[in-house]
Amino acid sequence: MRAFDLAIRDNPLVTRKDMREALRQLCEPLIPYFSEGRTRLELGFTGSGCAAETAELEGFSRILWGLVPLAAGGGDSPLWDLVAQGIRNGTDPAHPEYWDAVRDYDQKLVEMAAMGFALALAPDRVWEPLSVPERQRFYDWLNQMNRRELHDCNWKFFNVMVNLGFKKAGLPYDAKRMNEHLDRIDAYYLSDGWYSDGPQAHCDYYVPFAIYFYGLLYSVWMKDEDPIRAGMYRERASVFAQAFIHWFAGDGSALPFGRSLTYRFAQSAFWSAMAYAEVEAFPMGVMKGLVLRNLRWWFRQPIFRADGTLTIGYAYPNLVMAENYNAPGSPYWALKAFLPLALPEQHPFWRAGELPLPRLPELSIQQAPRLVICRQEEKRHVVAFNAGHRSTNEHTHTSAKYEKFAYSNMFGFSVPRAEWGLSQGAFDSMLAMSEGDRMYRVKRTAEESEIRDHGVLYFRWKPWKDVEVRTWLIPGTPWHVRVHRIETGRYLDLADGGFALGLESLAERSRIAQPAAAESESRQARVSYPWGASGIRLLHGSGEAQLIYPNANTNVLHARTVIPTVTASLQPGTVGWLATAVYGEPGSDSSAWERPPRAEADGEALTVVWGGSGEERLRIEM
Repeated sequence: MRAFDLAIRDNPLVTRKDMREALRQLCEPLIPYFSEGRTRLELGFTGSGCAAETAELEGFSRILWGLVPLAAGGGDSPLWDLVAQGIRNGTDPAHPEYWDAVRDYDQKLVEMAAMGFALALAPDRVWEPLSVPERQRFYDWLNQMNRRELHDCNWKFFNVMVNLGFKKAGLPYDAKRMNEHLDRIDAYYLSDGWYSDGPQAHCDYYVPFAIYFYGLLYSVWMKDEDPIRAGMYRERASVFAQAFIHWFAGDGSALPFGRSLTYRFAQSAFWSAMAYAEVEAFPMGVMKGLVLRNLRWWFRQPIFRADGTLTIGYAYPNLVMAENYNAPGSPYWALKAFLPLALPEQHPFWRAGELPLPRLPELSIQQAPRLVICRQEEKRHVVAFNAGHRSTNEHTHTSAKYEKFAYSNMFGFSVPRAEWGLSQGAFDSMLAMSEGDRMYRVKRTAEESEIRDHGVLYFRWKPWKDVEVRTWLIPGTPWHVRVHRIETGRYLDLADGGFALGLESLAERSRIAQPAAAESESRQARVSYPWGASGIRLLHGSGEAQLIYPNANTNVLHARTVIPTVTASLQPGTVGWLATAVYGEPGSDSSAWERPPRAEADGEALTVVWGGSGEERLRIEM
């Protein structure tokens, strides 16, 4: 194991001093990568949707999400001299490394938010070191924010952050424009604490690590000037916390779901912001545990280069799952989790003893994000069952990131590597369909969807205009059941994929050549390793179970995987039924495999029976 991996894995992350040390371990390896003028971080050569100069500015700005709380809490870093020099040069039109003018919808607008954050919390580091002309140039460059258009989503808060920075630093700010953006964000609110990330958009991590992160900062900084909105953010955050806590497992891991997963431990930034704003939806010790365990979990993953810099990816370096906007410096958005460093050592967050998760119910129905979350507490397993969305976007791998049937903190999810065949498509937790040419389609939107009694999810979707699928999804762990009614006007090959099981345990550096068990029969397939088991059974319909070995680097958690899958075919002009029971169990005990759900058809209806003693039943008219 590399020396850096050992150092950060060995950080106990118990005290404020430990967290400061973790930030040092994350930031100081960046020093050699500053450009000559200190305005950019030249971390690599992979491209993103913006120009290389802007991508390198992104790296420069995102380290502020960690350095600023450190400074606000009285800490120091050798990076501050580099940052001050970078601001001088980057905002000077006469300098070769000038950050340039800003356009509408420019990535630079995203990065300005971190500088507004710095003006608000650490003006002694980013403002006071500048001369009077340098201050004017810095202000003028940032103030372009108030003349530019922003995407209709969490981006609206970037303007708010810059104007709050101006206000906190005693500079002129555009209160009218800031309030227009705040009003627009209010329109994204759904219910039960949930926002969508824009009109008719998805609910994902942008709600906690963007909308609420900035909203909670606003609630502290503007509590006297705008007490109504500040109070609203705090109240909504407290309600949201009751749902969001279900996304975390007892070992510190959280659900991989949605886009921008390369921001990694930004997952816990919401809890950091709750502590900063002193909104105790849970005791401080619980929120402290959520932050510190999440950081510890991440630092056990192979997410670093040999020199200690972060890679693009999720649980390992992976460009296959990345977004078009992910540049080499993008992952440092994760430093938002270090906001508690702004709190003094005697603050209740630091004085509290770390507490485990409170006892949570095995099933949590979350209507606003259209999820049902199930827990196996003893296995530290969390699975989100997904009803799907009626609208979508053009971000990379949207279907894989938002439309799978299930998302697990232990099995992750997979994205396609290419367009041909089941191995390239990596269709875990999806029903994939082909016209016999091995070019598969999956669910991208739902024509209608709902969450019914007992958390049963129902959705209707159309991969082609003349193909309609109705899916009933019965949640549970370690078993869940899927029933598909498929009405087709064309020939179809079907593939219903179970959970993707890793062939290696990357975090533990385990390499085992052969699985503990692997079986593939006509109606069932299963594979198990010491770290878990995945399987599928065909309950109703014609088809065959098999093990699919996807292309490498398709899963966000495991570089190589196997997916138990049921395949079948349908003729044009027919209505077919396919019912499968999907099994996913972390650890070495897979005895529950012998107690599957079952399906009974009588010609008029299909009845699914599940539960240890068969006490639960769902009747579906045929």
